[in-house]
Amino acid sequence: MNPRPWMLSRRQILRSAGTGLGMLALPGLLRADASRPTSSGNPLAAREPHFPARAKHIIHIYLNGGPSQVDTWDPKPELTRWGGKKLPVGNLTTERETGVALASPFSFAQYGQSGLWCSEIFQQTASQHADRICVIRSMRANTPNHEQSMRLMNTGDERLSRPSYGSWLTYGLGCENENLPGFVTLCPGLPVADSSNWRSAFLPGIYQGTYLDTRKTNVTELIADIQNPSIQPADQRRQLDLLAKLNQKHQQERQEDPNLEARIQSFELAYRMQMEATDALDIAKEPKEILDLYKADTVHGRQLLIARRLIERGVRVVQCYHGDVQPWDSHSNIADEHRRLGGEADGPIAALLTDLAQRGLLDETIVICGGEFGRTPAVEIPIGGGGTPTGRDHNHHGFSVWLAGGGVRGGQAYGSTDEFGYRAVENPVHVHDLHATLLHLMGFDHERLTYHHAGRDFRLTDVHGKVVQELLA
Repeated sequence: MNPRPWMLSRRQILRSAGTGLGMLALPGLLRADASRPTSSGNPLAAREPHFPARAKHIIHIYLNGGPSQVDTWDPKPELTRWGGKKLPVGNLTTERETGVALASPFSFAQYGQSGLWCSEIFQQTASQHADRICVIRSMRANTPNHEQSMRLMNTGDERLSRPSYGSWLTYGLGCENENLPGFVTLCPGLPVADSSNWRSAFLPGIYQGTYLDTRKTNVTELIADIQNPSIQPADQRRQLDLLAKLNQKHQQERQEDPNLEARIQSFELAYRMQMEATDALDIAKEPKEILDLYKADTVHGRQLLIARRLIERGVRVVQCYHGDVQPWDSHSNIADEHRRLGGEADGPIAALLTDLAQRGLLDETIVICGGEFGRTPAVEIPIGGGGTPTGRDHNHHGFSVWLAGGGVRGGQAYGSTDEFGYRAVENPVHVHDLHATLLHLMGFDHERLTYHHAGRDFRLTDVHGKVVQELLA
C-alpha cells in the first residue's frame, strides 16, 4: 500500500493523462529504460552494427600509470643532445614541477620492413610484430591527473560517471556467447578510480564490465561463488525460476525499475556462466607450448592468455590492466622501473599477437596498448627538493598508444610530437578521436550509437570525435 497516496510518480501521472502532452512524452520515458531490442529478449543477444564491421572484439592492454613515450615508441635524438640542460622551448604545465631535459636511458632500433622505431623495453613485441602495429605518436588528453585521464580514456568523460566504451559496445553489439559477459576487466588488484573505469552508468546494468582479480589463480576464486557445492544445476534452475517470478512481481509494482531488471539479468547470467566461465578461465587446459609462450606462470602472461580464451568464446571487450593502482607511474628511477615493467609485459604481449595471428583471430580483434597519458621529457623535481631527479612527470600534451589487428593499417607511426616529445604537433589525435575510430572499426557511427537519458541523447564521444581514416587498412 502506498504510504503517501496523494503522491504520484511521473509515469502514473502520464498514464492518467489520457491524451495530450503526457502521451507525447511517454514514449521518450519508456525508451530511457530500454536497451537495444533483441529478437531473443536477452539484452546480451548478438546484434548487427550500423554497417559491416572490420573487427568483432577488442583486447585493451592498459599500461596504467602512464608509460613514457620518449622511452618506448617515440625516440627523440634532440632530447639526448639536450640532456641535463634546460629545454629551449621551456617546460609545459603538468602535475608537478619539472627541470632540465632527461635523456632516455634506453636504446632504440628500427624493426620490420616498415622500419618502425621502438626501444629495448618492447623489443620482443617490435621485433616480431612491427609490421602489424600502428603507433599513434600524437595522442592528447585533457588533464595530467590519473583519475580524470583514466576516466576519459575509458568513458569519454574525465569528470562525470559515464558508460565505459566496453559498456557502449556491449550495448550496441551484445555478446556472441550469451553464457558469458560481453565485457570483462582483468586486473591484479584495482586501478585508480577502480570501477568507474568499467561502469555502465545510465546504460542498463547488464552491460557493466565484469571485474576479475587476476592475482588469483584458482577459477573458483577468480569468480566468487561460481560453483554451488550444495545443489544440483536442475534444482538451482528451479530456484532461479521462482526467484525470477518474485522479482518480476516486485518489479511490476515499482514501475519497471531498471535496477531490478539489471539484478534479474545478473542472476540469469551468473547461472549460465557456471560451466562456460569455468572452462574459459581454466588455462591449465592449454598445451605446454602455449603456456610457455605466454609465460603463463606470471600474472601478466596469465591474464593475456585468459583474454585470448575469452574473445575466442565470443566476449566483445577484454581489458587487461598491467597491475595494481598505477605501476607505470615512474616519478623516480624511470630507468629501473620501466625496464622491470617492460620485462613483465613485453613477452606476453608479443605472445598474444602471435597466438591471435596463428588462430586467425587477429584479423577480427583490435589490440590496443597504452596508458592514460605519457610522461614529460623534462625530469621531475622531487617533492621538497631532496634527492636526485631520476623520473618523469605526467604528460597529457602528447603521448603514444598503439593498435594492431582488425582493420588497422600496421607498420606505421601516425602523427608526431615536437622535437623533444612534449606536445602533439602533427595530426593530433584526441581520446575522443580514438574512441570514434574504435567504434568505426566495430561497425558503428559514433554519432548514431546513442542512449536517451535525462532528456537527451548521450554518446561515447559526447559532441566531439572524428574517425582517423589514416589508421584504417
